[in-house]
Amino acid sequence: MTLQDQGTTLIETVDEVMVSNEGGSPRPEHSRSIAKVLLAVLASAALILGMVILWGIHARVEAETRLQTTTNQAAIPSVEVTHPRAGAPTDEIILPGTTQAFTDTPIYARTNGYLKAWYFDIGARVKKGQLLAEIDTPELDQQLQQARGDYATAQANLQLAKTTADRWQNLVQSGSVSKQETDQAVSNLAATKAAADASAANVRRLEELQSFEKIYAPFDGVITQRNTDFGDLIDAGASTQPKQLFHMASISKLRVYVPVPEVYAPAARAGTTAALALDEYPGETFRGTLVRTSDSIDTASRTLLAEVDVNNPSGRLLPGAYVFVHLKLPVKTRSVTVPSSTLLFRREGLEVGVVRDGKADLVPVKIGRDYGSTVEIVAGLQPADDVILTPSDSLISGTPVKVITPSDGGNRR
Repeated sequence: MTLQDQGTTLIETVDEVMVSNEGGSPRPEHSRSIAKVLLAVLASAALILGMVILWGIHARVEAETRLQTTTNQAAIPSVEVTHPRAGAPTDEIILPGTTQAFTDTPIYARTNGYLKAWYFDIGARVKKGQLLAEIDTPELDQQLQQARGDYATAQANLQLAKTTADRWQNLVQSGSVSKQETDQAVSNLAATKAAADASAANVRRLEELQSFEKIYAPFDGVITQRNTDFGDLIDAGASTQPKQLFHMASISKLRVYVPVPEVYAPAARAGTTAALALDEYPGETFRGTLVRTSDSIDTASRTLLAEVDVNNPSGRLLPGAYVFVHLKLPVKTRSVTVPSSTLLFRREGLEVGVVRDGKADLVPVKIGRDYGSTVEIVAGLQPADDVILTPSDSLISGTPVKVITPSDGGNRR
């Protein structure tokens, strides 16, 4: 029923009421005034109801819009960023290394017995061929004496066999003896000669073993260890682990093995001069020469192994010392430094996340030196870049991100 129909019905109802109350015909002008008032009331009520309904719909739509906006904003990850710290142009690299003796060897015994004497202790500088120790070998001495007796017997038997063979060969020409007997005499000579040769070889073997009773220095160097003493049992048998008697090192020249980062590998050329610095000699440098490299990059550490040799005639440098090796670069290299927590190790290689236009961008980088908490980046970053700290492993290029201000101030924003 429309609003007009409701008004007509309301007027008729008012007329009926007035007729029943007054007992006569109603006054049209009076009833219509009342109807208009009631009609206005109904219209206002309908308008208010419509406004309430529209306000409720609008409020619901606005709430859903706010919820969607809040959800989208919550889905954007928040990140902290840092600016790479620019470093001065680098014309040399400083790499850690450890000195090693040019020749370093343990000294073992080659014969069994008891240690009779030793003549040098740790720290002693010896020349090649100097006597270091003597071993008492009574069993070997007896074996050698017996072998010499066996060799003398074999020599006597050989002489007799030779005389017999010569005699039989002379007699067979006159037919005094048979050919068979002569051949047997010649064969016996050959067998006796082989036995004599074997006895001679055994004597030489035992004499060689006896010569190992004296232990000599194999090269000029210093005794770094002495692991034996008077009366020690020396067992050089193949069935047991031999005991190291001494340890010698040649320190007139030292080696230093240096792992050169891959990015600086072109600087590691044979013949390049290197400077060595040690904490125990502040302000002093030692000159060395890069003599060789492995010509291969280690895939685990991404470094090139280089050997630097340094002369040490005075013996001031000791094997095992920690040194810093300074290598000159062919050209100056500009680099920046970032925290290690910014690095992402991916299948594609080493990357860092950079915020650009409100989105994350993964940038491949190359590392120079690793300082532990920070790393040197020689390619891929600029000082003005916003580098993401502690990026998520799931971060991909194009992801919207929100930059937050860290609590520590620093150089992040």
